[in-house]
Formats: sequence, structure tokens, C-alpha cells
Amino acid sequence: MSGIRTRRQFLNVAAASALPLALQAEETKPKAITVVVWDERQPEQKQVYSNFLGNQIADHLKTKPGLTVKSVGIDDPLKGLSPLVLRDAEVLIWWGHKRQAEITPEMAKPIIDRIREGTLSLIALHSAHWATPFVEAMNERTKADAERTLKADGRKVEITYAAPPRRYTLPKTTDRLTPYIELRKFPDGSEKATVYLPYCCFPAYRADGKPSQIRVLKPNHPIAKELPKEFELPQTEMYGEVFHIPEPDEVVFEERWASGDWFRSGMVWKLGKGRVFYFRPGHETYAVYKEAPALRVIENAVRWLASGDR
Repeated sequence: MSGIRTRRQFLNVAAASALPLALQAEETKPKAITVVVWDERQPEQKQVYSNFLGNQIADHLKTKPGLTVKSVGIDDPLKGLSPLVLRDAEVLIWWGHKRQAEITPEMAKPIIDRIREGTLSLIALHSAHWATPFVEAMNERTKADAERTLKADGRKVEITYAAPPRRYTLPKTTDRLTPYIELRKFPDGSEKATVYLPYCCFPAYRADGKPSQIRVLKPNHPIAKELPKEFELPQTEMYGEVFHIPEPDEVVFEERWASGDWFRSGMVWKLGKGRVFYFRPGHETYAVYKEAPALRVIENAVRWLASGDR
């Protein structure tokens, strides 16, 4: 019996010794990145995406290691933006088009707050240039830039913010580029500024499905990892500069068409401690997000935006 007890004691000691090593291995295992893909889920998408565009992106990301992915839509409870859905999200990918106005600034505020605090990043795709979270993020970045410029060196300037006069309409080619500041100085030394918020749009688009050439401007950027210096999208919608947005911190991609049109197609802005990435290519009836380079851009962006390098 004493021999049995000895063997049992040895096994117990060995198990106890192995337990800290197992716990240590569990602690050092990288935590999966939590991604939420939000999609308006337009019926037109079914022409090329049998299970909607957002689900196409989500299903692709689910095949990649280290990612936990959830797909939601505008017809889900609370427009797909419930606290339960967004609570653990580190990256939010957004596709919106015809129903942008159904997401109010109040609905987008928790998203903006979390971007500012550095616990969430936003990827806006194609027509999401008018998505409420993207517009509100650009407005907040514009306000931060204006405050830094106008109140440098302790200046006291009364600031008023003016929204674009025509929401969900294209700016004219003759319109002044937004955002911009009009500053007035009075004899008593006071100053008043009007900051015109960005349209978050551009004067030209063309849904003719012609191919575009995308050039990587920053080949060493993490979003451009394992991409060729140039690649073609065989069928996409054209957007034409100038894009009415605050000056980006980084322009990673530039897109050109045989017609001579061009666009800054991959841009990054810092907002507080977080970041926003806009990727232009797309159209609900063109299979852009079945193309390997476009999907690679999204995966790269997810991993970089969720990393500690923010």
C-alpha cells in the first residue's frame, strides 16, 4: 500500500507542477480579435452575393486564424447595434447605402465614444462614406483639428459648426472643399470662427463597372501587407475626386481609371486614441469583395486596427 501511495503522491505532484505551465500557455496564447460586420443587406446584393455582401466578408474572415467574427444587419434588433453586439467588438466593418439615414447620430454616439477611447476601430467600405458612424467620426475629427488650430497659444475664439446644406447630395465641382474655416476678427480683439463640416462625398461617380487600377502608396504599411505594388479590380464603381473629408493622416492606396478619374482609395484618420479606415472599392452588384486583394486589405486592416500599435 505504501508503494501505491508513493506512486499516487508522485502523480499528484507532477499534475500540480504541470498546472502552472498549462495556465501560463493559456495566458500567452493571443486573444482572438472580435470583429463585427454591419451590412445594410440590400436586395440588389443578391445579384452577386448569394448571402449578402456583409456575410461574404464575414464568412471569409471566419476562415482566418485569430479572428472571432459576427455579422449583423440593419433589420436586426436595434438596427444591429445593440450593446450585446458591440460590447466586445474591437473592429466594426460597415457597409451602408440607401438606408443611411435610419442610423441616427444618437445611435452612432456609442461607436464614436469607443473609437475616441481606443477600444474600437471603424472600417467604412465604399458607399459607407455617408454612413452615420463615418460621417460623425469625420465631424469629430474636423472639430478636433479646428480646436487645435484656432485655440493654439491660448487664443480665445468663439466657434460655430455648420453642417453641409444638402445632406445625401453630391457637392458641385465648383463648391469650396469642405471642411474649411471662416474666421472673423473684431475691433475689440474678439474672434469668431465658423467651421464648415465635411460633405463626406465627392462631385462625380459612375456605376459602369469599368476596371480600376489600385496603386499601393505605402508598401510598408501593415494594411498593404502581402499585396502587390499594383493590382486591378476587374469591375467596380468609379468615385471621382475631390473627396470632401478632413485631411487623412495616411493615404495607403490610390485608384485610377482609364478615363483619367482617380481617387484616394485607402485612408486612415486618428480619432482620439482610435482609428478610422476608409476603403473605397465596391458596388452592391459588382463582386469586388470576392476579389483576393480586396479581402486581403480588409483582413490586414482588421489585424492592424485591433493591434496595440494604435
